[in-house]
Amino acid sequence: MQKFGLKLWSTNTDFYYEEAKKLHAQGWFDYVELYVVPGTLETLAQWAKLDIPFTIHAPHFAHGFNLAKKEKEQSNLKIYNEVKAFADELNPDYIIFHGGIDGCIKETARQLAAFNEPRALIENKPFKAIPNKMGGEFCRGYNPEEIKFVIDKAGCGFCLDFGHATCAGRSLQQDLLPEFLELKPKMFHITDLEDSEYDSHLHFGAGVLNIKGLLQTLPENAKITIETNKNSKENLDDFIEDIKWLRNLK
Repeated sequence: MQKFGLKLWSTNTDFYYEEAKKLHAQGWFDYVELYVVPGTLETLAQWAKLDIPFTIHAPHFAHGFNLAKKEKEQSNLKIYNEVKAFADELNPDYIIFHGGIDGCIKETARQLAAFNEPRALIENKPFKAIPNKMGGEFCRGYNPEEIKFVIDKAGCGFCLDFGHATCAGRSLQQDLLPEFLELKPKMFHITDLEDSEYDSHLHFGAGVLNIKGLLQTLPENAKITIETNKNSKENLDDFIEDIKWLRNLK
């Protein structure tokens, strides 16, 4: 049976935290994918109280973590050590990393390999970064060749983001999904999308992706994190609607 995950940030220790406890007990999702915001180690004790399986997501470029830049190596290592502290306490199966923005994919692979992190997965990205939000132009890990290079050099696994692959495919005018699937992803991210080469996190049915078709390409035991937007800061009602939408596809 496919497993679905709820994406939360380490800063979500108020309403979403309580909602997550309730919804997991009711069987709405199987695990939490926790994005670690740098400088939030004080929240770890609270997350450790949850009797819920975890996957960890390392920070991305917007929080100062950019594996593609040599000059960021020391600050990247400091942030990784915070991520590792979360992972060592919460015992996730995986830690997901982005390849960075601009820079060089060889540098991404070198720095990720230096972490010697057996739980690491590299996530594919769109070709173009969101303008005025990410502070850079081009994402690293946008095509199967760059992802395979990191997998081979860093000895890590792969997290396939369907939305990112679709955005990159639009930029390059190619269907990248078959080659990405050949890299045998360990887990997956899914949202709906606008008809654009820029990433968006629409609720299922609000965009143009063939969600049913995508899910049918995956094994029965696939682990899939839902990355749709959250409309309220006080509840996860829209997340429940997205889960219901997926279940109705069967």
